[in-house]
Amino acid sequence: MRSIYLCLCLAFATFAGAQEFPSKPVRIVVPWPPAGNVDITARAVAPALGEALGQQVIVENRAGAGGRIGTEAVAKSAPDGYTLLLGSSGTVTAGPAVWKTLTFDPLKDFVAIGPIQSVPIVLTVAPKTPVVTYADYVALAKAKGGQLSIASAGNGSSNHLAIELLMRQANLKLLHVPYKGSGPALTDLIGSQVESMMDQLTASIGHIREGRIRAIAISSLKRSPLLPEVPTLDELGVKGYEATTFTGIFAPAGTPSAVVERLSKALHAAMGREDVRERYRTMGVEVMDISPPDFAAFVRTDYQKWQKVAHDGNISVE
Repeated sequence: MRSIYLCLCLAFATFAGAQEFPSKPVRIVVPWPPAGNVDITARAVAPALGEALGQQVIVENRAGAGGRIGTEAVAKSAPDGYTLLLGSSGTVTAGPAVWKTLTFDPLKDFVAIGPIQSVPIVLTVAPKTPVVTYADYVALAKAKGGQLSIASAGNGSSNHLAIELLMRQANLKLLHVPYKGSGPALTDLIGSQVESMMDQLTASIGHIREGRIRAIAISSLKRSPLLPEVPTLDELGVKGYEATTFTGIFAPAGTPSAVVERLSKALHAAMGREDVRERYRTMGVEVMDISPPDFAAFVRTDYQKWQKVAHDGNISVE
């Protein structure tokens, strides 16, 4: 009888604690430096999320090791809902798929609270590259015998993996040129030092609109409303091709289900606000309107897809 009483007391205490959540500020850890896409994403939703929770939401940058330092810190933090991760494809799917060593399991060590946004990758060409359409691009790639250069933000980046996936699904041979970030790669693309590039639409769209580079295809399954005239690779004949980056909020595994539900509902409310959605539209990203379970399934599928791409392409990063 005493043991039953203790179990009931413990269950009630757990339930009461979840009901009271949050009783203090909540932190969202961004595992990248300030002012980047992931950081801006976090700061755009934090005030609305704080209002929905009735507590301040603080954004904390813990950069380093390609996003691994901050991500590991959240994985090992107390599973109480007060320390969250602003996760992205670079830290929970594509990145872990190519890292040689991992100190956390991107699927087992986190629970998905909910999605925020996704960003398609765009295939662009330099001003001096003599192509206008994707068909022209394929023809040039074949004529150059695998020497048509294509830049990415670096070895093992989401852009690099998108290139590997394109080569495999389209049966193309291209010359991958890795850079240390999108900025230097775009500079060389604009100057025609490299012939083409795959990069996040958010980084390239300004240059596309100004006519400095040409967009010939989008990596998402549907056209981007920001570039409605640019066809998807899927409709151009690379059937099923999809390579997008995403962000979402994650909590450490073991966080009580009632706390996870509270956070998920608050995030859904925050993402439903028109001012928040408009902020993301101005960034050139698309809000992901899917449920937390569907988001968790999406993350798992995305991770497994990039694991296969990394394995088939023999891609690994220290």
